[in-house]
Amino acid sequence: MSSPISKIDLFSYELTYVNGEYVMSNGRVIRSLSSTVVKITTADQLVGWGESCPLGSNYLPAHAAGARAALSEVAPHLIGLDASNPALVADAMDEHLLGHAYAKSALDIACWDVFGHATGRPVCDLLGGRLHESFPLYVAIPQGSPEEMSSTVARLRDQGFERFQLKLGGSQPAEDAARARAVAEVTGPDSFVSGDANGGWTLSDAIVAARLMTDIAEFFLEQPCATFEECLRVRDHTSLPMILDESIADLAALLRAWEAGALEGVNLKLNRLGGLTRTRLLRDVAASLGLMVNVEDSWGGDLTTAAVSHLAASTDPAALKLVSFMNDWTNEHIGGYEPRSADGVGAAPAGPGLGISIDEERLGQPFASFGA
Repeated sequence: MSSPISKIDLFSYELTYVNGEYVMSNGRVIRSLSSTVVKITTADQLVGWGESCPLGSNYLPAHAAGARAALSEVAPHLIGLDASNPALVADAMDEHLLGHAYAKSALDIACWDVFGHATGRPVCDLLGGRLHESFPLYVAIPQGSPEEMSSTVARLRDQGFERFQLKLGGSQPAEDAARARAVAEVTGPDSFVSGDANGGWTLSDAIVAARLMTDIAEFFLEQPCATFEECLRVRDHTSLPMILDESIADLAALLRAWEAGALEGVNLKLNRLGGLTRTRLLRDVAASLGLMVNVEDSWGGDLTTAAVSHLAASTDPAALKLVSFMNDWTNEHIGGYEPRSADGVGAAPAGPGLGISIDEERLGQPFASFGA
């Protein structure tokens, strides 16, 4: 079985945040983001789709224009390669272009979609098997006043959600602690709550904030500072369990953090790590080390959500904790708003590949094409 790539088309579209403004640490505000979509067509007429949507240009070293430039650089080198062998294509991308994992992610996801169609199996079967028929989802709570954030959490609990990530950082530590306490007052024994600074605290503010939140029951601290070294210093000053995210960029970083005793959990974002192929490796290693595994992406729509759902569905049930359906957070839908959550729960589509159908009319004409 071989599915040589004959053509690669690149599209773009805008994604707007469903609640208007998504506020993170240090005054970073997201209202609309530009997403890049990849369509791979093979010589045997199989089609695979992938998506990459960086979270602006000041979250990670990634941005939409950079994704498009990187994809245009690497795509010509992939014509003729077997799309049903994602690992082969991933290695070829690394050979021809260093870095730019966030751009490569879209191509990698599209290859897994082709692989699924070639075998007639959903992607989760190919990533380790469907270990979850469904899984609880989390919602990120944008930074606001303690009253605003607790009110949002209470409303979401009424809709069935019990897992929440609070956007903290960039303000006075006491204010962040007040936000966390206000949310703790409206959650229940089945709730999971983490405070995520997205690396936005200074070292001193992170230590103070952690001390102020130490007595909040079952509260997790996520990526308090920008660098691994700073997060490790915070770790020395708190008993709060720690989740690392932005500082885990590859397997070496994960193993370094594990050896240092720096974390209890890891957030795995597809476009930070280069797609499903590389993320699956970190997922399996993290699970084997006994770490809590969270599966998501920086941002995206239906395609991103489908890819995340398949990785989540094939993750060790003992390890999987947090999963996000980004298409619940956005207004635009190019895949029929599928997969779709219900009562705070998600599932991976049952059809072959990613299991969703893309409406090309919503994408318009490709901005670049390579191959036949």
